[in-house]
Amino acid sequence: MSAPDAPLWVPPTTRVRNSQLEAFRTRAAAAGRPLEDYVDLHRWSVEEPEAFWSALWQFSLPDVDAGGPALVPGDHMTAATWFPGARLNVAEVILRGASVPEGEPVPGADEPMFVSVDERDRRRVVTRAEAREAVGALAAALRASGVQQGDRVAAWMPNTVETALVMLAAASIGAVFSSCSPDFGSSGVLDRFGQIEPVVLVAADGYTYGGKAFDRTDEVATIVAGLPTLRRVVVVPHLVDRPDTSAVTSATSAEVTELEEWVAPHRGTALEFEQLPFDHPWYVLFSSGTTGVPKCIVHRAGGVLLQHLKEHRLQLDLRRGDRVAYFTTCGWMMWNWLMSVPASGATAVLYEGNPFHPGPERLWDLVRAEELHFLGVSAKYLDAVRKSGYEPASAPLGPLRTVASTGSPLAPETFEWVMAHVAPATGEDGLHLASISGGTDLCACFVCGDPTSPVFSGEIQRPALGMAVDVLDEQGRTSPPGERGELVCTAPFPSMPLGFWGDGPLGTAGPRYLAAYFDRYAEVWAQGDFATWTEHGGIVIHGRSDTTLNPGGVRIGTAEIYRQVEQIPEVLESLVFGLEGDGDVRIVLLVRLADGVTLDDDLIARIRTRVREGCTPRHVPSLVLQVDDLPRTRSGKLVELAVGDKVNGREVRNTSALANPEALDDIAAVVAPHR
Repeated sequence: MSAPDAPLWVPPTTRVRNSQLEAFRTRAAAAGRPLEDYVDLHRWSVEEPEAFWSALWQFSLPDVDAGGPALVPGDHMTAATWFPGARLNVAEVILRGASVPEGEPVPGADEPMFVSVDERDRRRVVTRAEAREAVGALAAALRASGVQQGDRVAAWMPNTVETALVMLAAASIGAVFSSCSPDFGSSGVLDRFGQIEPVVLVAADGYTYGGKAFDRTDEVATIVAGLPTLRRVVVVPHLVDRPDTSAVTSATSAEVTELEEWVAPHRGTALEFEQLPFDHPWYVLFSSGTTGVPKCIVHRAGGVLLQHLKEHRLQLDLRRGDRVAYFTTCGWMMWNWLMSVPASGATAVLYEGNPFHPGPERLWDLVRAEELHFLGVSAKYLDAVRKSGYEPASAPLGPLRTVASTGSPLAPETFEWVMAHVAPATGEDGLHLASISGGTDLCACFVCGDPTSPVFSGEIQRPALGMAVDVLDEQGRTSPPGERGELVCTAPFPSMPLGFWGDGPLGTAGPRYLAAYFDRYAEVWAQGDFATWTEHGGIVIHGRSDTTLNPGGVRIGTAEIYRQVEQIPEVLESLVFGLEGDGDVRIVLLVRLADGVTLDDDLIARIRTRVREGCTPRHVPSLVLQVDDLPRTRSGKLVELAVGDKVNGREVRNTSALANPEALDDIAAVVAPHR
């Protein structure tokens, strides 16, 4: 364990000096600005956004004409216009690897762009030249299917090379891409894709997870029957070489073909890139849908790409030739984030399957086998590896220099576990552990890593460059370090959504959009996270503000309780919610325990003592109950709101968003005797 307030890692001087962030800071300071460190750089980036984003464009996209000013302010955050004169194609930038340090050549044709690995140990390498050829054929097939700019192309696919190539093909012609992973049920897929009316659906015949194969052709048939706008359905063999598509063909009037049959006539077609406005839609991402039908969040191409280039190159120091993996499905925004990685000259390593199959060593073996420089995972994953007892540092981890964590707050104990049980197997410069946080809402980060500054336990290092992040109290005033408040952004940023599909014309802030982000503070984007500034200039996120508990009128972040409870070895996982009644809220803690462990009075007492000593007496749960499972979304996030609604007698409006909705009924039955 580190000494109180001592950093877990301090980047060596040579690492700071050689970082791309330092190169950018030096270039920006050369104009006479007093930019001595990250704090100065961030202050400049938000006080002079026009200058910062223009400088970032020149640094990240030197061969693309910005077309004039970076920012034309409006009378509201949503009315700002970004790079109105620019024309670009995101697929062209990604395929070319056009964002590389000045003076370095773009990646060669024979350099790997994607490496795809799955739990069946199938491995495929796709070079830059092969990717361009495949995208050219796919783009021609899309055009032959009648796809035009603005049409939607949907994918119900595993995290494979084919999914990435279809996305790039759609982007090359200006179509809008959207994806879900094949473990989503048909009703959940229709809740999403049904709103955006795709003209092409690309769907796998199934997927594998934990060593088991799941045939999904019947679900494909159900999905296509519910999408009357489809003109083409493309079935991708993933489980078998020749899937039976007869049920799919019978369910739709659209043309149904297998992938190779669809693409073969277009092999050798020259790749053309439509030059599109900065605000041209690239992706539709979906909110979790646990409180109703998912919101369809439309993202602008230029804004998302520019944010990703900033985060990849400056905040996380991804480099030309790096090998980068982020464990994700195609239903989580980190997949979209990973898809931009080749733009910086790096190789994106795609892993499909269970990260714990056959055991907790799986992803760490991937680090070694693929010689990864960067590994991204969820906080829950790191905590699960910690509790498994596996030691990643038991064998060298090659050139690994950065581990990123997102999805939920990373507990201080897990920070320290990573530095004690992962970092010793990395290089002499040590391991940059970067906890990052943003959201599907912006397809980017509000708070992020800083490879030039120390890492402190439990803290996200910095507000991201160009993001006017603050923590506000109930009256809209900045909260001092140590005091909790709402995480906000007080100025426009280029990856603000174009809008929600069906919420009015894209490019205007419809009522659902305004309600989602501007209800709390009319002029300020509220992200919905409960947070605290630290004395180091970092951020601690305490959980979602919409799940903040208020026993006795005191605001309590659920992540604070989790950090204590999940240090108890017998507790594998926990979930906190408020049980309403008698005009107040009681804190209820649900625990999933290790095999063979039963919740008894002694364990309950230890849990309560840990919470009392690690937090405050007000954090101590009134009830501690054992359950067999906890409900989670298909991307693995626990759903406190759905549990609270279920046990408090409110409708749970969209159980199709859950991977295991049956857990809600089980929990309600466990809680009922204690009301």
